[in-house]
Formats: sequence, C-alpha cells, structure tokens
Amino acid sequence: MTVIDLLSYEDALASYDPVMGLEVHVELGTRTKMFCGCSTELGAPANSQTCPTCLGLPGALPVVNAIGVESAIRIGLALNCEIAEWCRFARKNYFYPDMPKNFQTSQYDEPIAFNGYLDVQLEDGETFRVEIERAHMEEDTGKSTHIGGATGRIHGASHSLLDYNRAGIPLIEIVTKPIEGAGERAPEVARAYVAELRELIKALGVSEARMEMGQMRCDVNLSLRPHGREKFGTRSETKNVNSLRSVERAARFEIQRHAAVLSSGGTILQETRHFHEEDGSTTSGRIKEEAEDYRYFPEPDLVPVAPSREWVEEIRASLPELPRVRRNRLREEWGVSEHDMQSILNAGAIDPIVATIDAGAPADQARKWWMGELARNANETGRALDELPITPAQVARVTELVAAGDLNDKLARQVIEAVLAGEGDPDTVVDKRGLKVVSDDGALGAAVDEAIAGNAGVVEKIKGGKTAAVGALVGAVMKATRGQADAGRARELILEKLGVEA
Repeated sequence: MTVIDLLSYEDALASYDPVMGLEVHVELGTRTKMFCGCSTELGAPANSQTCPTCLGLPGALPVVNAIGVESAIRIGLALNCEIAEWCRFARKNYFYPDMPKNFQTSQYDEPIAFNGYLDVQLEDGETFRVEIERAHMEEDTGKSTHIGGATGRIHGASHSLLDYNRAGIPLIEIVTKPIEGAGERAPEVARAYVAELRELIKALGVSEARMEMGQMRCDVNLSLRPHGREKFGTRSETKNVNSLRSVERAARFEIQRHAAVLSSGGTILQETRHFHEEDGSTTSGRIKEEAEDYRYFPEPDLVPVAPSREWVEEIRASLPELPRVRRNRLREEWGVSEHDMQSILNAGAIDPIVATIDAGAPADQARKWWMGELARNANETGRALDELPITPAQVARVTELVAAGDLNDKLARQVIEAVLAGEGDPDTVVDKRGLKVVSDDGALGAAVDEAIAGNAGVVEKIKGGKTAAVGALVGAVMKATRGQADAGRARELILEKLGVEA
C-alpha cells in the first residue's frame, strides 16, 4: 500500500470546510429478488438462485416486486420524504463482470421518494439535520471473488469467480444532499447519520441492516473548500464502507488527505477509493464517472410505478414508533440521562434491555446486566449483544433469583458466564453448580465461628466499638463459603455472637 502524506486534522480544518454526501445502500429483506421470483436466502451454493431474468438472458422480462415498492415507500415516509405520484425505472449502463445484463435496473431522474430529512443526535446531545436528496429503488449486482494476490482485490489476482445469487436482490439507495456546516464534527455527523439510519431501517422491518454482512453499506463522498468559498471542491467517493466506525474513519482520513494535496498545490481527482480497515486509510480505485457516462434511459420492459395516495397514507398509518421518538420515551421511563441513553444506543443494548424488562426484570437491573457483564463479554468476544448465546428471558430470570435472595451479584455473574458457555438455563446452572446463597443460620454458623476464631484482633476492635471492622469477618465468611454466604445475615450473626448491637 502506498504511504500517503496527511495534513494534521487540526491544520486541515483551519484552512478548509468539509462537504460530505453519503450514499447508503440498503438490502431489503424480501423473500424474492426485485424483478424475478428467485430466492434471496443467504448461504445457497453459488449460482443456484438464478433464472433467465436476473441473468439477463434474451427474451426474459422483469416484473416489479410489490413488497420492494412498499418497503421503499415506508423508508421514504420515515425519512420525511415526498412520495412520487408517478415514477419509473431506468437502465444504468456500464460493463463489469458481476453485472450480468451489462446494465443495472435503477431509478435516475424520477425516484420514488425525494426531498426529506433525518435529524441525528451527536454524542453531546446536539441535533444535526441531514437533508435527504432521494431514496430510489434498484437491484444489487453479483459477487466477484478474486483469487490470488495479497489484497483480495482484482489487482494482482490470478483469476476471479462470479456468483450471481446476489444479482437482482432489491436495494434502496438513500442519497443525502450536500452536508455542510459540520466543520470538525463532519466525521462524527457521518457516523451518527448512518447509525440513526440503521436503527430506522431495522425499526421499519424492511431489512436487518447488518453492515458486517453487506445488508447496509455506505459510500462516503467528501470534498474540501477553502474557508469563505461557496463553490464545492472536487469530491472523492470511498465505496462500500461497512461499519459505523469505518464511516467515521474514512471521512476523517479523506479530510486529511484532501487537505494535504490541496495545501501542496496538487489537484484532487474525482475517483472512487477503497477503505482499508486495518489502518483506516483509503487508496485509489478508478476515475469516477459522471451521470452522463452511464447513458441512462427509461427501462422499456417495466411499466411506471404510480402508488395511489390512499395506499401511501395506509403505509404512513402503519409506520411503527420511530427510533428517536422511542428513545426519548424510554429515557424518560427509565430515568436516565441523555448521555447514558447514548451509551446504551452505542452498545446496541436498547432492544435487549426492553425485551428483558418485558420478561419481568426491573428496568435498572436489565440495564445493569446488559451494560455491564454482558457488554464486557460482547467486547471480549467481538460479538454484538444480540448475538450472545443468552436470551432476555434468561437475564430476567437471573434478576429474579437475585431479588429473591437466591443469588448475590457475584454468584449471578457466575450464572451468566455459565449460560454464555452453554451450560443451560439459569436454574439448571444454579442446581448443577450449587450456587444458591447460603442464608440459613445453621449453614452459616460454622463459617461465622471460624471467622471469629481466626481473627482475634479484629474481634477486639469490634468489641471496642469499631463495628465497621466487622466487614473483615464478613469477608472471611464469604471466602469460606466461596462467595455463597448471605453477607447481610452473616454480619448479623457475627454481631450477635460477639454481643455487639448493630
């Protein structure tokens, strides 16, 4: 990889204003492709989910997926867009091996949704409005796997394999208007926007929006202009960025790279660029085409789409509570600060916490375990919270056992670790490991007597009025019982045996 000279971020922002445009592709969760009946199920053998239509064979005619159209309208409405009364598809012509028809069926000058906005909240609570240019329907391409070479890209590969199972899968492309005025917070705004959009898409139920699986990916367009200028600079487009962190890093890197080139008297090329996860850098891809280079023209094999106003309003009425509204409601119900709610959102813990509360856990206990022990495990294992092998109902059961006095926090952590390790549900783990709190006087008595006998100095302090020293004896009891003693009852027994009032 070529080493690229960068200007410091502070120096870049001292001279230039960043302008961004974000293009997000969302893979819809329909059962069939956008223009044919082929399955969209993941994991099938290569090229087993294809037909003459998605392979572009002569004489095959496409038919629009109605659920795909409805999903596009749902997304447009949730983004505060206008919904077109009449729109049509177009052919975007270009040659690439993963494009079996040599054109992509997309929308050009007549998108189904346009002129909207999405308000996003930054980490300090500030709200930034991102304006939406359009949301349009299109189809995905196939998948190229480049064999040989060190990078997995076509350069240096000995040959490539093509899988057309993905060709024709429904996509919605959401394109922002130029994002200006973010200044030094531009990378943060980019990340916050994609994060909010992902939550919105998931809430609508139109896609799982798993970025790591390619179900949602972002192209980061960025340019710089000197302070005081109105004309935009030449943009670069970093393609297919597939994580929130990477979106932020790509924007930041490109700001520094552009600034270094411009400050040295160089010229920015309008090009696509590849993002490299390992170091957060980008490298050149290809010179970027303009719209006219694609030779768009209306798709002659598809009739226009003209959603009735009645249908649009039915869809509007069926929209769920949107993420930002839901977060504000939950924040008030849970009594947490905006900062804490942002942390919960960043951890991906909102849905698990809600499900745990629905399963009977108190809100504070649900937050405690998901944001504590379970978040730690997720970080250590590199998994999302909803990928952990524990259910909200099982977490709720642990909180119930703690509330009943059958477990203390230390034992509860052991139970959760065992559930995560596949040892069974919480009750099974408690029974197999014998983890219940020891609280009856008979079982605790021997451990209390042993602690008193082995700590004469501490006993004298307690009898002399320093009752705070009883904590050392409680600790000894806890150690003797492997953390299973009821600490409160152990303290009471120690004071009783020593004849000291609590």
